[in-house]
Amino acid sequence: MSARLRLVLRWGATLALVGVVFWHLDQTRVWEVLRTLSPLILLPVFLLTVMQVVLSAWRWRFTLSRLRLSLPFGQAVREYYLATFLNQILPGGVAGDVNRAWRSSLATGQRLAAIHGVAIERLSGQVTLALVVVVSLAWLLVSGSLQVPVIGPNGTKSLFWIAVSLVILVPGVWLIHSGGKVAAYLRRLAEHIRLALWQWPALPVQLLSSCLVLASYLAVFLVLAVGAGFVTGVAELLLWAALGSFLLLSMVIPLTVAGWGVREGAAAVLWPMVGLPAEQGVAISVGYGVVVLVSSLPGLLVLARTPHINR
Repeated sequence: MSARLRLVLRWGATLALVGVVFWHLDQTRVWEVLRTLSPLILLPVFLLTVMQVVLSAWRWRFTLSRLRLSLPFGQAVREYYLATFLNQILPGGVAGDVNRAWRSSLATGQRLAAIHGVAIERLSGQVTLALVVVVSLAWLLVSGSLQVPVIGPNGTKSLFWIAVSLVILVPGVWLIHSGGKVAAYLRRLAEHIRLALWQWPALPVQLLSSCLVLASYLAVFLVLAVGAGFVTGVAELLLWAALGSFLLLSMVIPLTVAGWGVREGAAAVLWPMVGLPAEQGVAISVGYGVVVLVSSLPGLLVLARTPHINR
C-alpha cells in the first residue's frame, strides 16, 4: 500500500469517526456552543501555545544535552513548531516528531542519540500526563463526580472498568506479541533513559518542565470552557481540568489525524458520566482542535523556509 493511499485512508477514517460522533448527538446544541466562542479567544490561546512550544523546545534541548548533544535554542524552537504543524496535518500525531528526530540527527551527527532524545522528551510528557490522569480519576471517584455506568442484571460489570482493562491489556498483549524486538530496543534505550531521566538532576527538571507544558495544554482547554460560560467557579474549573486531561490522553492514541474523532468520541462518553451534556464536551473538543491547528501555523512558515524536509 502506497504512502499516499495510507494517508487518504487515515484521513477518511478520521472524518468517518467524527461523523459517527456527530450523528449520535444533537448537532444544533454543538453548534450553539461553538457560536458562543469569540474569535478573540485566539489571542490568549496563541500566547499559551507559544509558551508550550518554547517550554517543549527547552525540554527537548535539555534532554539532548543529557545525551551530550548540542542544539541551539532558536533552532530547537523552529524545529518544534515544524513538528507541531506536521503532527496536526499528518496521520498518527507523531510524523512531525519523527521528522524532528531525523533532522536533529543531521544537525548533531549522532543519529541514535538524536532519535532517543526526541523519544525520551515525548516520554517525559506522556508519563507526566498519565500521572495527572490517575490523580484526576482518583479525584473524580472520591468526589462522586464520576458516575460509573453499570451494565448487566447483577450490576457486577461496568463500561468504565472494561475501558480501564482494555487500556491496560492491549499494550500488554502488543508487547508480548512483539517479544524480542521490543525487548532489544528497550535495552538500547536503557542507558539514554538513565542519563536523560533518572540521573540527578534530570528527573525533577523533566517533571517540572513537563508539568508546565501540560498546564499550558489544559489552560487552552479551560480558556475555551470559560469562553463558553461553562466554568464559573473553582468546582467547575477542577472538573473541566480533570476531563481535559482525559481528552489529552485520548489524543496520544495514534489512530487518526491530530486526535480528531478519538478526542470527540472520548468527550461524548465522558461528559454524561459526570452529569454534563455530551454536546458540551464535543463542542469544546472541536474548538480545541481548531484553535490548536491555527496556533500551529507558524510551523508552516518554518516548512516554507526549510530546504531539506523529510517528505
